[in-house]
Formats: sequence, structure tokens, C-alpha cells
Amino acid sequence: MSKTKQKRLAEQKEVRELLAVLKENNCSGAKDLLAAVRHVEELEQQLSETMEQLSVMRQDLQEMQKSPLKSALQRTVHALEEKADALREQIAALKENIIEGCKQALSEFKERGVSALDNLARFFHLRQGLESMRETTERAIDIDSRAIARIEAVSAQYHEAGKHLKNAGRALVGKETVQEAKPMGKVAKAVAAPYRADRACLLAMKGTIEKAVSCLERLEQAAEKKPSILQAMREQGERVQTEPEKKAPSSRDAER
Repeated sequence: MSKTKQKRLAEQKEVRELLAVLKENNCSGAKDLLAAVRHVEELEQQLSETMEQLSVMRQDLQEMQKSPLKSALQRTVHALEEKADALREQIAALKENIIEGCKQALSEFKERGVSALDNLARFFHLRQGLESMRETTERAIDIDSRAIARIEAVSAQYHEAGKHLKNAGRALVGKETVQEAKPMGKVAKAVAAPYRADRACLLAMKGTIEKAVSCLERLEQAAEKKPSILQAMREQGERVQTEPEKKAPSSRDAER
């Protein structure tokens, strides 16, 4: 893994420099850019927690007896690991995108001054990456939900069969039959627990992605509302050029 991927985004040289420039010049986009950076860092932490849950799942499945359910859950864990790898690469791409955007913004700031920072959103092409991450996360959440449903269904079938066997025995000795099956057992709950925890981590990631998208939207909206200083100067210059020159007062008018 490269040093860029290992290092926290806020610690990257270009990110620190641009945030400092924005703060010194009271630029409105500073707050939203910093928030976006924090959200990407939060996504890294949440993905780390997701990876830990996948590790727990794999260990728990190793202890299960061989069965169709075990095989199905092993395939599920493998699919989740692939999704986690995809998320890791997407987060790395977001980091690179932000760093490169900061480089470009700093370069234009040095050439043109603070007016170059009015439309800050144009330096950061994050929307596609964030939307792709959201789709990957939603697919992983769906995989977890289907795994939990499968575990609950197998548990319900098992206890329903147990209820019928128990009722057969009770009928032989003249006892009343049991109407309700036992609730989900300890083993099934233990198997489902990591999937529930993983889904909770993924849902948290999805929420963070939504926050990052909101920050990006605010940056874009600010750029649309606020014309650059340079553009305003140009427009003012054009108005001055198009205005008709006022006639100088004649000597006769001056005498009056």
C-alpha cells in the first residue's frame, strides 16, 4: 500500500496547504471541503470495522459443522470480502481525487490569486466516485440482509420440525400439542450476529457517503450562486465600455 493510502487525508501536504489558504482568505468553501475530508477519513475507519466483522464471520464459520447452510454462508462471506475490497479501492480513489484537486486549486491560486478559489467545486470530481461507493455499499447491505433471512428461515424450519416431532410424542401419551415453535436458537443467533454487525457498519458507511455528497452539493451550489471576482471585474469593464460618453459642457453653458 502506498504512503498516500496509509496517511490520513487531512495530513496530506496539499490538503493542509489548501485548507490553510481557504481559511486565511475567508473562503466560504473551506468548511464544506474540510467536512468532505473528514467524511472520507470516517469511511476509512468504518471500512476497517467492516473488515474486522468479516474476519469474525470467517472464524465462526470455521467452527460450524459441514452443512448446506455453512457452504452458503461461506459464499456470502466471500462476496462480502470482494465488496469490501472494492470499497477500499474506491476510498483510495477518492483520496487521490481530493489530493489532486487540492494541487490544482493551489496552482491556480498562485497564478490568479484568491479569485481562482471562488468555484472550488470544479477542482474536485467526487460525485461519480461517491455514487459508485453508495451502490457498492447498498449491494453489500443486501447480501447481509439475505444471509440473515436465510439463517432465520433455516432456524424456523428446524424448530418447526422439532415442534412436530414433539407433538407426535405428546399425542402418544395423551398430552395437548404445542402450538408455537421455539424462537430462534442460540446457534442461529450466534451465526447471524456477525452479519448483523457487518450490516450495521455498512449502513453507517452509507450514511457517511450521504453526508459527503451533501458537502459536495453545497460546494457546487455555492459556486453557482457566487460569481468569481475576476468575472465581476470583466462584466463591470464591459459595462463601462458600452456606456455612451457624456458630452463635455460647452463654453456657453459654462458661462451660464
